[in-house]
Amino acid sequence: MAGPGAYLPDATEGITKPEDLPQAKVVRRSRNFKYHACPRCQRRSGRNSVQTRILHDVGDLVGGRPRDIHLAYSQHYCARCGKCFNADMSDYARPKSHYTHRVISLAVRLVVEDGMPYQAASWHLWRDHRVFVPFATIQNWVESGGEKGSPTNVGQLS
Repeated sequence: MAGPGAYLPDATEGITKPEDLPQAKVVRRSRNFKYHACPRCQRRSGRNSVQTRILHDVGDLVGGRPRDIHLAYSQHYCARCGKCFNADMSDYARPKSHYTHRVISLAVRLVVEDGMPYQAASWHLWRDHRVFVPFATIQNWVESGGEKGSPTNVGQLS
């Protein structure tokens, strides 16, 4: 009988082929706008195209499946200043990131606050939250303070 504190073995333990892992639950979200203000000149700019970005999020614990967010977003072009830009998606994830803010903050918290090693944190994220994050990615997040792609201060001494 399963109850609080009862050990339940992981159903995915021992699986060696990625095809045998549970398929991700797909959640569709949209940041698709017909017109959007240009970040440079604030002029109304028309939609140029629509793209889809896949973000890995904290998984479905009841179903034991990973969760992917398919985020449809619009790309716009400003005719006045010639700038191409995307609709704002910063509420979901940082630019060029494959993981949501929730996954990054959870991984950094596991290592920094709970003192977990990187490999153990990676396994914990899969076992308890059904999101696979390589341990080297967690290490990069922790060393950069949870931020991705922050510019280095070349002109300053350390």
